[in-house]
Amino acid sequence: MDTLQNMRVFARVVESGSFTGAAQYLNTTTAYASRAVSDLEAHLHTRLLNRTTRRIALTEAGERYLQRCQQILSYVEEAEAEASDAHARPSGKLRLHVMASFGTRYIVPAVARYQQRYSDVAVELTLAQRIPDLLDEGFDVSVVLGYDLPDSGLISQRLGSVFSIACASPSYLERRGVPRTPADLVNHDCLRIVTPAAAFDKWNFDGPNGVETFTVSAPKFQVNGADSMAVAVREGIGVAVLPTYSAMRWLKSGELVWILPGYTTMPLNIYALYPSRQYLDAKIRTWVDFLLEELPATLASEQAALKAFART
Repeated sequence: MDTLQNMRVFARVVESGSFTGAAQYLNTTTAYASRAVSDLEAHLHTRLLNRTTRRIALTEAGERYLQRCQQILSYVEEAEAEASDAHARPSGKLRLHVMASFGTRYIVPAVARYQQRYSDVAVELTLAQRIPDLLDEGFDVSVVLGYDLPDSGLISQRLGSVFSIACASPSYLERRGVPRTPADLVNHDCLRIVTPAAAFDKWNFDGPNGVETFTVSAPKFQVNGADSMAVAVREGIGVAVLPTYSAMRWLKSGELVWILPGYTTMPLNIYALYPSRQYLDAKIRTWVDFLLEELPATLASEQAALKAFART
């Protein structure tokens, strides 16, 4: 028995004053309306309506039950309206996960601009160097970096790509000399960023001779964040490949030097991951669309700035 539907029929019968009126309003038959009320009475073991051939009247139990039905049906209508509104209008809490340094540089500013457009959305942002389980951890969208994505069953939207460059401090290069090719790095202290985005013991350089791979073994220092690695390199500990978003500021200030300027690492793809396309919540849909609108232009601007810097 569909109790909720039978409640609707019962309430409409009372409001209409007849089974026929209720049936016409609900676009069904009088027999169906009568059976729905009879099923409720059988389920409750209580008579709700006294019936004659000319009229109906609520019993005392029916009056109490009608009040409860009206409350319940009102709550259901509110819940349905809220759920439908979530699909149509961005509102509520948007739970995001982003890899740490990338999130600080790109996503936090994007959130600020997104909320200027969609002021009814509250954002809860987690920065962590891992790929989370969206369903278990309750994230709406995760932004991750990688050459390829594992088969997770999630929906993925590619947002662009980033690459890294080899950097060292002026003081380190004065002590140890300047490497000219990736093969020269064997004579240097190479530092390692530990990240789920890529194999952190392999530096895959794309340069004049195609792709050249350098293996980082027994690093003098390793850390799981690009911004922290930028500090270590500026302090002269050694050489590291840094994402352009972590390196550019220090290149301009002269605290870092781009070594191997003819080489960049193979680009890492940026993906937005979310559970489903079907009945997508408006705040998720608008956030992913916003990233597609904003991020490629920002990345292109930074790549142009790096090329301009290389020519100076």
